[in-house]
Amino acid sequence: MYFATFRYNEEEKFGVLSKDQKNIIPLQQIFDQLGVIAPKTLKDFIEQSDDILIKDIKKILKTHNFECIPLENVKLCAPIPYPRRNLICLGKNYLDHAKEIIGLPGANDEIPKFPIYFTKIADPAIGDGDIIKNHAEITDKIDYEVELAIIIGKDGINIKKEEVEEYIFGYTIVNDVSARNIQRKHEQWFRGKSLETFCPMGPFIVHKSEIPFPVELDIQCRINGELRQNSNTKNLIFDIPYIISDLSKGTYLRAGDIILTGTPSGVGLGFKPFKFLKSGDVIECYIEKIGTLTNKVE
Repeated sequence: MYFATFRYNEEEKFGVLSKDQKNIIPLQQIFDQLGVIAPKTLKDFIEQSDDILIKDIKKILKTHNFECIPLENVKLCAPIPYPRRNLICLGKNYLDHAKEIIGLPGANDEIPKFPIYFTKIADPAIGDGDIIKNHAEITDKIDYEVELAIIIGKDGINIKKEEVEEYIFGYTIVNDVSARNIQRKHEQWFRGKSLETFCPMGPFIVHKSEIPFPVELDIQCRINGELRQNSNTKNLIFDIPYIISDLSKGTYLRAGDIILTGTPSGVGLGFKPFKFLKSGDVIECYIEKIGTLTNKVE
């Protein structure tokens, strides 16, 4: 199932895509059929859902006809516009990306022996088709990073690697937009990655049942149609079982948490000369089985 948060008739709703992915069914209708009070947001739904509820929804989708809204008539928002906590991110988690920034000013030249974690504010995250602000007063070095994001489905601590999939709700795309000059100036990544609109997310959250585990998906980013990033999530240095198990050692992961798994080579910083984003540039972030997240720079 593909879940989305969307605006329709000036109201924010959330729903599930029809099988042909041309229409969206508000989850309110499904909960009415189930005789259950519907959660208010997709984030609330994720926190309340379990395997039984997902099976019930799949069953009722097959046996009932619902009033659908054509996807072309809605405005897709970030699936979780206001995450409950900062997004948890991994730096330098593809070998080719770690190598492409070796020798650059402010970069650590070592290939990571352990995951590099940091966090990123999304308040709110922006959705497909939204504008990325250029923040011209403080940066002229805006970069793109297509990333597979994991949505945690239930609370857990000290999670074993072999049990990791049980704690995942699904997956989405995040563009980890970054102001490289701010990163370098502050000698850390949080500030330069947390500017307003620097977290495009979507277009959907795909439930884990749609994607075989281990997760091996093609991942790409195009700028104005030019293919810049092109890899597969099987090339992660630290894979999904490692990441979630490691993060959960002594620390609770909570339902609704969002974990970004890193970006492959081809970012603007990796070119000589650099290829940073300019006003008017169109960024298309694609991940197999999830879709394409498209945004434009102010």
